[in-house]
Amino acid sequence: MAEGGVPGVEDVARLGRWLAENGIGGGTPAVRLIGGGRSNLTYQLDVGPADGQAGPGRLVLRRPPLGHVLPTAHDMAREYRVLTALTGTEVPVPRPLALCQDTDVIGAPFYVMEHVDGVVLRDHDDAAVLTPHQAGLVSHRFVEMLAAIHGLDVAAVGLSGFGKPEGYLARQLARWQRQWELSATREMPGYDELTRRLEAGLAAATSPTASGPAAPGPAGGLVHGDYRLDNMLIVAGEEPRIAAVVDWEMSTLGDPLADLGLALVYWTDPGEQDWLALRVAASVTTAPGFLTREQLAAEYARITGRDLSQLGYYMAFGCFKLAVVLEGIHARFLQRKTVGEGFEREGEAVQALIERAHRMLDTGQ
Repeated sequence: MAEGGVPGVEDVARLGRWLAENGIGGGTPAVRLIGGGRSNLTYQLDVGPADGQAGPGRLVLRRPPLGHVLPTAHDMAREYRVLTALTGTEVPVPRPLALCQDTDVIGAPFYVMEHVDGVVLRDHDDAAVLTPHQAGLVSHRFVEMLAAIHGLDVAAVGLSGFGKPEGYLARQLARWQRQWELSATREMPGYDELTRRLEAGLAAATSPTASGPAAPGPAGGLVHGDYRLDNMLIVAGEEPRIAAVVDWEMSTLGDPLADLGLALVYWTDPGEQDWLALRVAASVTTAPGFLTREQLAAEYARITGRDLSQLGYYMAFGCFKLAVVLEGIHARFLQRKTVGEGFEREGEAVQALIERAHRMLDTGQ
């Protein structure tokens, strides 16, 4: 991979040969970076036909970020596995085509999947494609899809053993603390106290609270790990629908309320557009018609039957996890290993997230 993350001529030629060897078109593909992501790198491929065959056309390639990659992170095979399992289920995903673990092709493992048409909704300007009525429908589709992910029969789709649901949150707390130790670039006020408070609240947060036939219990289902509106492709017609849920790199089996908590951290209410001083929380949800965070949580509780009395803890945990992720991105930015624009602002959000986590634990909200 050439400097700046743009594939060099030799990378693209090797990629073209690899695609042809795997029955995916022929010739040298045209490659373009798809912006917006903050972790794994995503590229659009325009692939021509092999001899005597129709060309696959537009495809998408995913690979790990440049620079130092933290242990257990950015596992291409894992992401490929979950896409394969979900293809054809009620959770729409791009269909995976081929996985490459040979780092000699483009310098890192990668996989290729089908391109899915749809728009990504990130900021207030993106909401211009939606009427308030459509924005309300998108909100409902968003929470319904999260409930569908959490309600999947993981054994039936072939994801048994994809994670260890028991003790999920405790392991997550330990894992993200290790990630912080490996990527922290500075002393951060409030961080150590926050990890102590999260550890002290684990037992209360993870006691069995689910009720109703749709709720199998706090630990046990598939979790996306980074569920947010701009990790999906939307077809914005009169009746908007989710064409695909993407970016499954953090998915596992675990506690669905951790998924919900982080999703609500991302979900921005009117008046909160600048709370992180950057677009970590997608300001598109401040546009007219979108449900509020409170309404979103209530709808999730209605669909699943889950008790959300500990949701303040889960949102604080989401703030902690996101703070660690952004500190890692900030470290890569300082190493000049990020690709695209806006990375200089990621580090500014870390302190704000830690402070907000403390407030959530203080108030339970």
